[in-house]
Parts: sequence; C-alpha cells; structure tokens
Amino acid sequence: MRRLRSRGTRVHYAGGVAQPGIEEQAELVALLRERPRGLNWLQLAGVVLENGSVAAARAQLVAESLFGDDDHATLLDEARGEVRAWHAAGLEFLSIVDECYPARVRDIHEAPPFLFARGRLLADDKAVSVVGSREASERGLQMARSIADALVSMEFTVVAGLAAGIDTAAHETTIASGGRTVAVIGTGINRCYPAGNRGLQERIAETGLVLSQFWPDAPPQQHNFPMRNAVMSGYGITTIVVEAGERSGARIQARMAVHHGRPVILTDLVVNSTQWGRELVGHPDVYVASSIAEVRAVVEELAERPSRLEAVLSQITV
Repeated sequence: MRRLRSRGTRVHYAGGVAQPGIEEQAELVALLRERPRGLNWLQLAGVVLENGSVAAARAQLVAESLFGDDDHATLLDEARGEVRAWHAAGLEFLSIVDECYPARVRDIHEAPPFLFARGRLLADDKAVSVVGSREASERGLQMARSIADALVSMEFTVVAGLAAGIDTAAHETTIASGGRTVAVIGTGINRCYPAGNRGLQERIAETGLVLSQFWPDAPPQQHNFPMRNAVMSGYGITTIVVEAGERSGARIQARMAVHHGRPVILTDLVVNSTQWGRELVGHPDVYVASSIAEVRAVVEELAERPSRLEAVLSQITV
C-alpha cells in the first residue's frame, strides 16, 4: 500500500482534476463520515486530491479501515439522499477535485474537502480579502468603505467574512458601487451570522457569491471562524487588514496569509495600534499603507506579478 503523505507535502492540482456528479459527491460525503484510518477532514482532502477522485482515495485507505462494505453502503445511500436534497434546494456542492472549486483555495494547506456555494462562481476570480474588527471605529469603517470602493474601480472582487463592522462595510460598499463581493461565512450556508446580516447575505448570493465549508445547517461555533479565515486568505491574491485589535480574527487571517506565502497589506491604523501588527512589519510581502493611494499602488503591483512571471518564463528555453 502506498504510504500516505502528510498534508504539508502533498501534491496540489490547482487546475482541478474532475467534474464530479452526484455519485462522486455522495462518495465524498460518505468518506468524511466514515473517516477510514481515523483521518481528519483535512487529511482526507489531501488523500482525495493526491488520488484525483474519492473512489481512488478510499480504495487506498479502506484496506486498513475497520468499516466493512455494509457500513460503507449504508453511509453512501444516506449521502446520496443528502446530495440530491442539496441540489434540489439550489445549493452548489464542490468537492476539492471539482474543476469549479476555487483554485487558489485548493492550493493552501487548510483547503477544505468541500465548499457549498450560492451565487456565481468565477474561474480565476481576481479577488482581494478585506478584513477587520467587528467593533470598528468610524475611521476604520470609512477606510473599509474607501478601500472597497477603490477595489471595485480596479475591477477586483471584494472578499470578506460577513461579520459586523469592517466586513459589513466592505460588502455593502461593494454592492452599492456595482462591484462583485464574495462572503466566506463561518456557519452552514443555510444559516446566517450575525442574524442581522441575513438580508445582506441574500443580496450577496444574488449579485456575487456566498461560500461555506460547513454542513448546510451548521451553527456558528468559535472554531469555525479561524477555518473561515484560512479560506478567505486562500481565495484572494492578498489580504488587507483595515483595523483590528490584539485578539481580532483579522490577526489570525494576517498570520495565515503569511504562512500561505500570500501578501498582506496592513493599514497604518493596525500597525500603530497592535503589537502583532508591528511584529509582522518586515516579513516578506507584508506592506504598510497609510492612504488609499498606497493601497491601490500595492494591489496593482501584486496583480501584475503573474503576468511578469509569465513573461520571464516565456524567455526561458529548454
């Protein structure tokens, strides 16, 4: 039996390797419920991605599983019913090997095994994450609005987490400016947190995209939100931290983005008011911006990187 690689060293397939139907999706749900060899979801996602399909992944793992065929058949039959019900309710269910699964998310260590979606999925969505405190100051809220408006004018998708404060300001401004916004939420896709943002979540689903990595009716739980932050970090080409406290979830996302090798833009408000912000200054690809013009300049530079890399590669001859 082929030795299982750790998640940190697994091979990534950024372009997707399948277009799963209901049966493949049901196989994934059953696998996650079965958990052969006691592997957690992230480990199972890694095995599925390495093998290119759920069936191949399970074939690799099942020899050492305590589950028998009868147990698997029962789980699979239940999973088929769930998947059909999700489709009937208008939910889109994306496995990690689905070609519609966001490619940048697939390439992070914490890539979830599936995503639920409402709204319009875009291949290679040109996006920037905008995050910050739930209890934002008026200056912070105004900065979030100005940053979102600038990103819309630059034709970027604005990604945020539907939280109160900075996230809400970024989502609302993007919609008002006619732009595209993506909400990566910390509950199941049938739930809303905070409850007061239910109308905003519906508008985002109608005009942009709502993503969740949890079962559809999962309630908000504290450990959900750092997981959500990892997906947000993966989805965007950079994370902009507008305003945050010492223990803010935005701090978690900023550190995750550094870990992912993704650029981070901190406003001077963050650097001046937090120890963790000052500690990040000087790390590779961590920028400090003191104005909207500086934010725009950094985002423009980061957006040009892929084309510059392609130009360099095109000059290389074998």
